[in-house]
Amino acid sequence: MGEKRTAAQAMVPEGVARVFTSPAFAWLWLVARMYLGYQWLESGLHKVSDPAWMSGGTALKSFWERAIQVPAPPARPPIAYDWYRDFLQFMLEREWYTWFAKLVVVGELAVGIALILGAFTAIAAGTGAFMNLNFMLAGSASTNPVLFTLSILIVLAWRVAGYWGLDRLLLQVLGTPWEPGALPRKAMERVGIGRWPRLGPRAA
Repeated sequence: MGEKRTAAQAMVPEGVARVFTSPAFAWLWLVARMYLGYQWLESGLHKVSDPAWMSGGTALKSFWERAIQVPAPPARPPIAYDWYRDFLQFMLEREWYTWFAKLVVVGELAVGIALILGAFTAIAAGTGAFMNLNFMLAGSASTNPVLFTLSILIVLAWRVAGYWGLDRLLLQVLGTPWEPGALPRKAMERVGIGRWPRLGPRAA
């Protein structure tokens, strides 16, 4: 008999759930991971050799300045939400682009490398999705909606998205916040902790 499914799992068709949880579909997430990782790595490599990003952040400054503009009607502003426009204005006035541009470049490179290697895949994809979301909020559509959606799907497939990658080892060694791996268990034994505190819906 198959493993008993929880109420939440029962809401998702079993065939769909297998795509996100079965190692048999790890090849699919490998392809998705490589594509997404390449997009981020290529973007970061273009910026890392560009003084407008790495020496003063003038490229990001120009992007923010265009984003916060409010054209005369009937033209629509790039940013749909006033709170986000105020947020960018706040950073512009304090000249945060001088260091934030470097942070963007480092983030893109780190996400790209991690996804390609399959290391901390869910964290990398989640970070990438957060960057895509901010680009979209700033009025930059381009491929961001596609990359954002793909990132979310990879996060949902965290169990197997890095199966053909370093996560296959890292998840065994480090585990997760709710299920410790070999290294945390050994550390707990040394300090005399009998069991890992249960987190999440199964903590009862």
